[in-house]
Amino acid sequence: MKVLVPGSFDPITVGHLDIVRRAHALFGEVLVAIGNNSTKDYMFTFEERVELVNGATSDLPGITVEAMDGLLVDFCRDRGIPAVVKGLRFGADFDFELQMAHMNAEMGDIETVLLPAARDHATLSSTIIRQVIRLGGDVSRYVPRNVAEALAVKFPRS
Repeated sequence: MKVLVPGSFDPITVGHLDIVRRAHALFGEVLVAIGNNSTKDYMFTFEERVELVNGATSDLPGITVEAMDGLLVDFCRDRGIPAVVKGLRFGADFDFELQMAHMNAEMGDIETVLLPAARDHATLSSTIIRQVIRLGGDVSRYVPRNVAEALAVKFPRS
């Protein structure tokens, strides 16, 4: 079965990749959808994020990447995808994702599978990565190699 792993991925982290790999192990085929959230201030452009996620997943068979615009339920329906997989780090993630799961089920008959973050990635977030990199810190162990390289170009350290 093909499932969707959606996100804004600004930037994609090793925690995101762990969820993608685990979704692949469970379901066999994964479409990673990169979306835009109008409430977020992005570090990378939409096109850059799509390129970075493509690069980070290029060695993973059964994983495809697409840009997503509009409602997730429409995106899934257009591609015949019956389920979404999301990662959870803590209780606030659950509260938000449960609301989204109910809405997606109601609007589009889309199931949601919630995977707990691996212990090593439970406190990792793109928001923290952006804060650390903007303050000159090294985040290379928390992001895929291609993302670390893109960050080094965008934010050269003295």
